[in-house]
Amino acid sequence: MPESASALPSVPPVTFPPAFLWGAATSAYQIEGAVREDGRTPSIWDTFSHTPGRTAAGETGDIAVDHYHRYRDDVALMAELGLGTYRFSVSWPRVQPTGRGPAVQRGLDFYRRLVDELLRHGIMPTLTLYHWDLPQELEDAGGWPERDTALRFAEYARLVGEALGDRVELWTTLNEPWCSAFLGYGSGVHAPGRTDAAASLRAAHHLNLAHGLAASALRSVMPARNRIAVSLNSSVVRPKSQEAADLAAARRIDDLANGIFHGPMLHGAYPESLFAATASVTDWSYVLDGDLRTAGAKLNALGLNYYTPALVSAGSGEVTGPRADGHGAGDHSPWPGADDVLFHQTPGERTQMGWTIDPTGLYDLIMRYSREAPNLPLYVTENGAAYDDKPDPDGRVHDPERIAYLHGHLSALRRALTDGADVRGYYLWSLMDNFEWAYGYGRRFGAVYVDYTTLKRTPKSSARWYAEVARTGTLPPVASAT
Repeated sequence: MPESASALPSVPPVTFPPAFLWGAATSAYQIEGAVREDGRTPSIWDTFSHTPGRTAAGETGDIAVDHYHRYRDDVALMAELGLGTYRFSVSWPRVQPTGRGPAVQRGLDFYRRLVDELLRHGIMPTLTLYHWDLPQELEDAGGWPERDTALRFAEYARLVGEALGDRVELWTTLNEPWCSAFLGYGSGVHAPGRTDAAASLRAAHHLNLAHGLAASALRSVMPARNRIAVSLNSSVVRPKSQEAADLAAARRIDDLANGIFHGPMLHGAYPESLFAATASVTDWSYVLDGDLRTAGAKLNALGLNYYTPALVSAGSGEVTGPRADGHGAGDHSPWPGADDVLFHQTPGERTQMGWTIDPTGLYDLIMRYSREAPNLPLYVTENGAAYDDKPDPDGRVHDPERIAYLHGHLSALRRALTDGADVRGYYLWSLMDNFEWAYGYGRRFGAVYVDYTTLKRTPKSSARWYAEVARTGTLPPVASAT
C-alpha cells in the first residue's frame, strides 16, 4: 500500500532575511499614458510606436494602462499586496520636454504625488531615471551615439534629484543600457529603430558616460544617505561545448553583453578583447581621456535583470534561438563584430516570449557579480515571465505557470544568499500587464491582470501568492506553489 501522507517527510519552508525587500517594477512609457498632458512631448518610443510596422498591430503607449490618472488606486493595490518597495521610472520628456533647459513643474508634480502616495502607504520608492524614453528632440540631434546626450542626461538627473532627493533614497540611473544601445541602434527592433553597428557601440559608450555623469550630478544635490545604482540586463552566456572556438564565441558575446558596461562601471576599463573583436566596426576614438574614470563613479548598489540564459557556438548561418536580447533580433544583428557567432535555443520549458525557463541562470548571474563587485549590495531589479493569461468565467485569473516560475527563481536567489551573496531585494517584473514594447499588448508579464478595454485591474493568483511570500518572508514548498 502507498505510504500515508502523514508518514511522508516534511519539507521545511525556505525563509529570507527579515530585512529583505519585496517589490515590483514598471516603466513610465509602458504604464503611464497621458502622453500629451501637462507639457509632455514625444519620446523616441512615441515616434517609434506610431511608425507603421514597428509594433504589433500598430499599438502604442498613448493610453497604456492610464497609470498617470490611476496611480492612487495602483498604489493602494501595491499596499494590498504587501509590497515593501516599488521601482518606477521617470519619463524624461514629461520632466524636460526637449531634453534641455528647466524642468516642467507639472511633470515633476506627478512624481512628487506618486512618491508621497507610496510613502503614505509605507512603500519604499525606487526611482529609475531612464527606461528608454529619450526625448525625440535629442534623438533628432543624434541621440545616444552623440556625446552631448550624456551631458543632457546629467542635467536631467540633477533636476529630478533636486525635486525628489529628499524623499527617494534608492536611485537607478539607467535600466538595461544594452537594450538602449544595441536594440535601439543596432538591430533596430527598439526605438529609435536605427541599424548602424558603429552607432550602437558609440551609444554604449555614451550611456556609460551618462551613468557616471548622472551619478555625480545626483550626489551634488541629494542627501549623502541616498544610494545610487544601475540596472544591467547582464547575460548568462554559455558555450555550446568546451571546444576552443565555442569558448571564444562565448567570450565575445560576454564582452558585448556584459563587459562593455560592467567593465567601465565597476572596473574603470573596457575589456581589451572587446576592442580587438570590434576593431573592424569602430576605432573607439570617441573614448576620451577621463571618460572611463567618470563612468566608474562610485555605486552604492547594483541591479540585475534576468530572464533567460544564452547558448552560443562558433559558426555562421541562421540563428536557431533567441539572441539573448530579450525582444527578437530583427533582420540586423545587435552584436557588432560577432557575425560568426551562432545563438541556440536552450532546452527546457519556455514562456510565451519563447525564453527558456532556467533559474540556474539567475543563481550564476548573482554569484558572478558577487565576485565582480564583492562589496556591492545587489538587487534583482527585474525577473518575471509572460503567459497568455485569461480570466475564467468568474473573472478570476489563475496563472500557476507564473507561480512555478517565481518559485524556481526565488529558490535560486535564496541559494545564492546561502552561498554568501549580498542580495537585498527582489522586484517582480511586472506589477501589472502593460505595453510590452514592440510586442504591443500581446504579452502579459503582470502579476495583476489588466482588461485593456475597461482598464480594470484584477490580481492574478500569482499576485496573491507573491503577497504571501512578501508578508511572511517565506517561500513555501514547491508542492504548494501552484
